[in-house]
Amino acid sequence: MRNNAVSRAATERQSRLRGWRSVVIALVLALVVWGVIRAVLFEAFYIPSGSMEPLLDEGDRIAVVRATLDSAPIARGDVVVFDGRGSFAPLSSGRGWPADVVRGVAEWLGLVPNETVYVKRVVGVGGDRVRCCTAGGKIELNGVPLEEPYLYPGDAPSAQVFDVVVPAGRLWLLGDHRSESADSRALLGAPGGGLVREDKVIGRPVAILWPLDRLGGLTTHTKEKDTK
Repeated sequence: MRNNAVSRAATERQSRLRGWRSVVIALVLALVVWGVIRAVLFEAFYIPSGSMEPLLDEGDRIAVVRATLDSAPIARGDVVVFDGRGSFAPLSSGRGWPADVVRGVAEWLGLVPNETVYVKRVVGVGGDRVRCCTAGGKIELNGVPLEEPYLYPGDAPSAQVFDVVVPAGRLWLLGDHRSESADSRALLGAPGGGLVREDKVIGRPVAILWPLDRLGGLTTHTKEKDTK
């Protein structure tokens, strides 16, 4: 009887061990697949603020198609995700390597915001003159008042006066919730003047992944009239 009990206990331990191995293998495979998807097709990012409301809410997780897979040129009105280092992102010495590693993994999984990645709307591309504001309170693009149906309800196009000519290869970027957005306007006096290089664009948002009640595709390309 004792031998039978020992044998059953050993069998149960082996069964549990095989179960844990299966779970670990499944997790590793899932991470590998996710890594390949992120490296080749999509990125995932966490929206940390309401600066792009009503299109994107604070806490949304979005899928972003990589710029290398998107053949359409960046146009006025497009929403883009970009690397803000050298323009938007402040200098940071980090939190120490253990915290940085944990933070990096959470960013990679799209669980927390990436502190150097931003999402904004393209208002001006290379060669454009963007000015605020007209007598009617609108932003002026190449001498033409800009219609902005995407603005947060009740927000003015801008409370800050500016007059910028965008150099070739650069972008002038604003949030849709202008009163809550730190964007190109906030960096007028900084090196680079709030202008972001086109090659810093990571891609365009194509879907909301979380929360589930907002799950679905996004249309962030805008058909524009020629204002040049």
